[in-house]
Amino acid sequence: MTTRFLFLFVFVIHHTLQGQSLTSYVNPFIGTSNYGATHPGSNYPHAMASVTPFNVAHRKGAENKFEKDSEWHSRPYVYENKYLTGFSHLNLSGVGCPEAGVILLMPTTGPLEFDAAEYGSTYSQEKASPGYYSSRLDKYQVLTEMTSTKRSGISRYTFPAGRSNILLNLGLGLTNETGASVRIISPTEVEGSKTIGTFCYNPEDVRPVYFVAQLSKPAKSFGTYKKMPKYKAVEADWVKYDDAYKPYENYRHEMAGEDIGAYFSFDTQENDVIEVKVGISFVSIANARENLRREQPSFEFEDIRKKNEAKWDELLGRIQVETKDETAKTLFYTALYHTLLHPNLVNDVNGDYPVMGGGPEIKNSDRDRYTVFSLWDTYRNVHPLLSLVYPELQSQMVNTMVDMYKENHWLPKWELFGMETNVMVGDPASPVITDTYLRGIRDFDVEAAYEAMKKASDTPGEENLLRPGIDTYNTLGYVAEDTLDTWGGSVSSSLEYYIADWNLAQLAKALGNSTDHKKYLQKSLGYRHLFDKSTGMLRPRFQDGSWLTPFNPEAGKNFEAVIGYVEGNAWQYRFYVPHDINGLIKLLGGRKKFGSQLQLLFDSDNYDMANEPDITYPYLFNYLPGQEYKSQQKVRELINQYYSNTPGGIPGNDDTGTLSTWLLFSMLGIYPICPGDMNYAIVSPYFDQVVITLDERYYTGKSLIIKTNKSAQDANYIHAIRKDGKELNSFFIHHKDLVSGGTLEFDLETTH
Repeated sequence: MTTRFLFLFVFVIHHTLQGQSLTSYVNPFIGTSNYGATHPGSNYPHAMASVTPFNVAHRKGAENKFEKDSEWHSRPYVYENKYLTGFSHLNLSGVGCPEAGVILLMPTTGPLEFDAAEYGSTYSQEKASPGYYSSRLDKYQVLTEMTSTKRSGISRYTFPAGRSNILLNLGLGLTNETGASVRIISPTEVEGSKTIGTFCYNPEDVRPVYFVAQLSKPAKSFGTYKKMPKYKAVEADWVKYDDAYKPYENYRHEMAGEDIGAYFSFDTQENDVIEVKVGISFVSIANARENLRREQPSFEFEDIRKKNEAKWDELLGRIQVETKDETAKTLFYTALYHTLLHPNLVNDVNGDYPVMGGGPEIKNSDRDRYTVFSLWDTYRNVHPLLSLVYPELQSQMVNTMVDMYKENHWLPKWELFGMETNVMVGDPASPVITDTYLRGIRDFDVEAAYEAMKKASDTPGEENLLRPGIDTYNTLGYVAEDTLDTWGGSVSSSLEYYIADWNLAQLAKALGNSTDHKKYLQKSLGYRHLFDKSTGMLRPRFQDGSWLTPFNPEAGKNFEAVIGYVEGNAWQYRFYVPHDINGLIKLLGGRKKFGSQLQLLFDSDNYDMANEPDITYPYLFNYLPGQEYKSQQKVRELINQYYSNTPGGIPGNDDTGTLSTWLLFSMLGIYPICPGDMNYAIVSPYFDQVVITLDERYYTGKSLIIKTNKSAQDANYIHAIRKDGKELNSFFIHHKDLVSGGTLEFDLETTH
């Protein structure tokens, strides 16, 4: 076992008066391999800023050639990479396209070098826990440590004796945009901006992220640099008055363009420590400075770290699990940690935020505003989890979505930093809103939300920015394949629209509008038009009613592009009608045939654990009396097969916490099959006991206890379920029964 791999299992153990900190059960390295796209850097829950090692560009091969491997392009850090070129301050976790990974700091020693291919370094002694990251740069023997607040990060570098440097690189990053600006304010301060945008190569607007960086010691020499075509430094010209550095009157040392940066050089003694704190903002440099001043008025690394860890302990502590299986506990709390990284704050400490739509307009709010809504992924389970355990956060996020509609006239689809990227398909904000409302979180403008949802369902033609193909969907009952490009995926789009319309129907019913309820419920059943009896599949159709031919249900199995489907094939979308599973059972020929075809999905290797539409399928045996044990069996099998306490311990791209949330619910023994449906499917829990603290501002109960009684250590099959002592006769339980508090108790046996 390598030294680096050993560090996966070495956690900094903290103790409080109440016992061991839950942060010690979080392994931030899980998901940093196998395309999980997470990173091990310092995060504060749902924060705007984070500080993470950036190793996407690295040395490799016999010639030790510097390369940027496209395999790693969508994330700032990959565990297998060995060559670090800095620490970035705006980052995404668990996304499939490159963006952010900008405003990089890099400590070096010796002569100045501005080419990342030359100044980069291998690293060792890597450690990470919530709110903290550390490693040693082998080339320079510099110890690097970092922690963060909501809108700022702080790095602590311990240098050897000699000349030491701190580089600010505004050329490197994951974003497709290259422009930047930098201005030296003093020997201890620099400010500027970096342009970001065109996520997933889509032509949405771009916007700048602003920053202010301050150093704990004045530099002996400092300046800016630019590649033209080779890197060239421009030293700042300053004069010293009474031991205080001041610029010449009206002097400004600044630079703009591509591949630019700044440097600060020092004469250090052995183990000299220099700290750098960086504040960011999407509004202005002045706001970035104010964010930094308010959140880090002085250089207090350990104090910031402790506050960060305390916040993580507070949020992780909403769910307390009891088990002798330490690995299971680590998997659970790491997954919970991942679900609390996104969405992120986008407002500054003064309430300013960029208006939705990518333009320059700024507004101010007295409540938190969020960004990074990867809704095609998270509407399925992340937002239901937040509603259950963190309803106050979910309320703020739904308020943000509704405000985005008021500003931009459309609900978000895949929103990023106030820009709509239009990535993926469907109308995913609608299910989130209905699900939130029905769970009892109602402190948002539901009338405006309802209006926005109806607009998405009813607006015709190209005017409809949320639902491409809406005309044939509304006239024929499905999106016709010859009205979309290949990326649109006519079947995938149709299925997402059905779920959105079903949720619109449920909200209409809750608001007392029976006419709208009937209208949108009928639209949600249009999936029957896509059912092809000859294949038993939901198959692409054209405007004239003909089927796509030739047709191979397994085409697109491994994420290859295929007509009609997005990130999947016909098998992987075959059962994706979560709002009407009983209707789908009838369509497929009854329970026996449905069960055999569902089993065949897994046996034929068509099930993809990393594909969002698939993730509910293991629970569908609960709809088949006498076969519920198969859900218990399959869910546990998938946990053991795909999740582990290793860098590759997530099945694939975490999709801003979606795959982690699947694990969380599955280990708890409950799973929300469909947003808007308040019933959870039940499987056997993974733990001896779980206590979920409920928010009494939203729910009637104080806590929900999930208790497991096992006849033997390997007893994993449910033989009895009781809620507050009363036996349940179903493998489903309603949301109200959970949030009323009390005890959900399981008797488990070794056989089914």
